[in-house]
Amino acid sequence: MENPRLEYLKELSKSSSFWLFDRTDMVRAKEAIGGKIGIAGNVPAGLILTGTPQKVKDYCKDLIDTVGKGGGYMMSWGTALDEGKADTMHAVIDFTKEYGVY
Repeated sequence: MENPRLEYLKELSKSSSFWLFDRTDMVRAKEAIGGKIGIAGNVPAGLILTGTPQKVKDYCKDLIDTVGKGGGYMMSWGTALDEGKADTMHAVIDFTKEYGVY
């Protein structure tokens, strides 16, 4: 999803903030503000609620491989989750601890 605010975030001072995204194209966010501002998020709540642990791991692997390069990315779902399936939430956490270490 396109996020017109990314252009405004470029104006912030380096290391001045940290932004959590929900439905933003994370590759675009990394290109626009990566290396300047910390970014996180974009594991869809719908995937946590309805997906399988393997689908979650695959999604997280793609985020780490594309957005995590060079640092500055923190794995997270993009929105508050009041409930979710334990196996998929643990898949995010366990996979990231195993695969996503810089």
